[in-house]
This record gives sequence, structure tokens and C-alpha cells, in this order.
Amino acid sequence: MQTTTLYDQDFYAWTQHQVELLRAGQLGELDIENLIEEIESLGRQERRELRNRLGVLLGHLLKWHYQSEARSKSWVYTIKEQRQEIRRHLKENPSLKPYLSEAIEIGYEKGLNLVGQETPLDPEQLPQSCPFSEADIFEAPIDWQLK
Repeated sequence: MQTTTLYDQDFYAWTQHQVELLRAGQLGELDIENLIEEIESLGRQERRELRNRLGVLLGHLLKWHYQSEARSKSWVYTIKEQRQEIRRHLKENPSLKPYLSEAIEIGYEKGLNLVGQETPLDPEQLPQSCPFSEADIFEAPIDWQLK
């Protein structure tokens, strides 16, 4: 018979209880197995955040490059915001920098999907690996003078 634990019943309450135990130095009372799982999950979440933001950024860079006639102010600000957030995320998590090239590859796949969802473009007709350098992705000026 499996017992339901606080972790299973009320995750927030479980987190607060674990904090109290840590602060009180009651390390023997900690739910070590679930703490390990949650800390690992937090690390995966940081990588996922980077990939997702890159997907949005790369999708908009593809749209910008391949649909110049449809450029909009909204695209400019999405590109700007994603660049800022990715820079901030990497500054707060510098150990993700070695993962950046892999994250760009995965993010590019997401970007192709975004293009397929939001435009008449066929993602199969676009480059299947990221055509943008890191400088293009993070620094290339976006023409603020929209057509």
C-alpha cells in the first residue's frame, strides 16, 4: 500500500516544509529523494527556457528575413525582447553558455515550426540548419524603418 506524502498532496506546502527543515539544520528530516528530483528539474527548466526563447527569436528572424514584405513593428519588438531576455538569462546562468550552440540547433527547429504556424512559408523550403551566426542572432541590427 502506497502512502500519500505531503509532496504528493500539496507541493507548495512541501517546499515550505523543506525550507523550514533546511533553515533549522534538520538535514536528517529532509525529503532527499524528492529534493534531488526537484533540483534536477530546475536545471532542466533553465535549459528549456533558453531553447524556447531561442525558438521564438529564430522564428521571428526567419520571418524577418524571408517575409520582408510583411515586416511589422510587433516583429521588431519581439526580436528585441527575446534578445534581451536571452542575454539576461545567460548572464544569470553563465554555465549555460557552453550549451548555447546546441540550444540554437534545437531552437531553430522550434523557429521553423513557428514559421510554419504563423506564415504561408513552407518550413521544408527553408534551410534545415540555422543559417544565422551568433552575431546575426544576437547583434545584427533590425531595420527599424519598416516598409
